[in-house]
Amino acid sequence: MSQKSSSSSNPLSPPENYERIVNEITNQYENLSERYKQVARYVTQNPNIVAMESVNSVAAKCSVHPSVLVRFAQNFGYSGFKQMQTVFQSRLATAAPGYEERVKALGTDIRKSREHGIVGFMHDLVVRDIATLQELLNSVAAESLEQAAMLLKDADTIYISGQLRSEPIAIFLRYLLTMLKQRVVLLDSAGGLAPEMARTIGADDVLVAIAFRHYAKEVINIADIANDAGASVVGITDSQLSPLAKGSTVLFTIPEEEYTFSRSLAAPMCLSQSIAIALASILQPDEEAPQIATVTGNERKRTRRTRGGKANGQQK
Repeated sequence: MSQKSSSSSNPLSPPENYERIVNEITNQYENLSERYKQVARYVTQNPNIVAMESVNSVAAKCSVHPSVLVRFAQNFGYSGFKQMQTVFQSRLATAAPGYEERVKALGTDIRKSREHGIVGFMHDLVVRDIATLQELLNSVAAESLEQAAMLLKDADTIYISGQLRSEPIAIFLRYLLTMLKQRVVLLDSAGGLAPEMARTIGADDVLVAIAFRHYAKEVINIADIANDAGASVVGITDSQLSPLAKGSTVLFTIPEEEYTFSRSLAAPMCLSQSIAIALASILQPDEEAPQIATVTGNERKRTRRTRGGKANGQQK
């Protein structure tokens, strides 16, 4: 579809807040031109950059001409990019007290880090991770964590799928849920059998699907298989425009900063821990501080039980 024809779907008035503009972009996404889709993916996945930087800077990062950003904003009822940008800026102002100050401090820290060579690069990554974790606090709702935990608690079997850089998250989550005595199947890529294993998913099971740009096709296919089977899907991804968004029963989105070599796993790992703790709190309702068992702790318990059994046998 051409850019001109896509603009015919303008709303009567532009969305007044961030949630509405993201929903509107998501609803219209399939009917947008390829260039507008390119912009849509960037602005929903990098809202802080859209809020803080100039139209020329954002356009360069989108790999489009600034005029495309202006027309994109007009497509959704705004007078131009500046008016749309104010919505993204309002999100920053209301996200948490002092957020703008943290963003400025982050920029200062990054500039300083570049003066300190290799250690400076590590400093760069750390301060970016701090900002990403703060964003995680602002974006994840308690209701979503509770809903995900209830789905996992009631599942007959929990399947987990994550490939490429998402694979460590999938493995870590499998470890946590196994320590909580849940029945867990990791759909890894070994042997190329993950899609076939996914076909054993039933309506009483839950799939945790993890995928970030550039979304692993096998993970998306497995999510489709789970949807067809009537299973619930907990999606962990980076945007409402992710292919996981449409079929997820519960969706967690973690906006990402662009890293030159690799993207951080700090926020999705923290989210995985949070989901596991939420499940532990349901499984251990009488505990003030729910505990996740550890392999070493379980080994000590087994050792104590074995020793106790031997002692009782000797007494007899």
